[in-house]
Amino acid sequence: MNLTPAAFLIVCPMLFLAGFVDAVGGGGGLISLPAYLFAGLPIHNAIATNKLSSACGTSLATVRFIRKRMVNLRLAVPTIIFAMLGSSAGANLSLHTSEKVMKYVLFAVLPAAAFCVLNRHLFPDGGEEEKEPDKRTYFAACVSALIVGVYDGFYGPGTGTFLIIALTVFAKLGIVRANAQTKVINLTTNITSLVIFLRSGQVIFALGLAGAVFNMLGNYAGSGLVMSKGSKIARPMILFVLALLLVKTAVEM
Repeated sequence: MNLTPAAFLIVCPMLFLAGFVDAVGGGGGLISLPAYLFAGLPIHNAIATNKLSSACGTSLATVRFIRKRMVNLRLAVPTIIFAMLGSSAGANLSLHTSEKVMKYVLFAVLPAAAFCVLNRHLFPDGGEEEKEPDKRTYFAACVSALIVGVYDGFYGPGTGTFLIIALTVFAKLGIVRANAQTKVINLTTNITSLVIFLRSGQVIFALGLAGAVFNMLGNYAGSGLVMSKGSKIARPMILFVLALLLVKTAVEM
């Protein structure tokens, strides 16, 4: 694919915005994937390239949680295995789905993902932060990693939110602990699907790496804001980008 300067002028600022939104309120994936689509990438290339930039940002967050000893490694190991299985299946399914069908999926999934990301009432505090995982926790976490892993491999936006909801509701983890475990699972699904997309030649490296740099800069810029004000900033940004994308998709369908 021949890249034009316009593609970088679209992707870099929007990936900065996605990182900024992710840092202050979550939901950056709802901006980063549309950014690649606005830049003119076919939908499979957009998903694959978004995995490259997402993996870079998620890896930094995961390392931070591990260094703070907030990740339960005994729980992380089995969920990583199930996340790899799910993400691999999802990525392969995505590659075998026509672009026309993927556009219909986008038209349906993005608003639903946005609803979950922006609705903070869906984040119950499922349990004590220091609770030792039991058999139910392991089972629920592994099933969640498998199912959400399929979604992330196939599409992606909102994966972190879906995982936090699943880990708090079904695995009964507290919000902070669920967030930490989510980063490990999400990094696994990102890397697994990225490898599959790389093997199929779908990743646009120059644009993805440029986007990754701006995404990390946006995360750094947004990290200093007070979290209580994050949703007030993130909500209108996400809704505006999604509205534009849905109009664009509807016109092209």
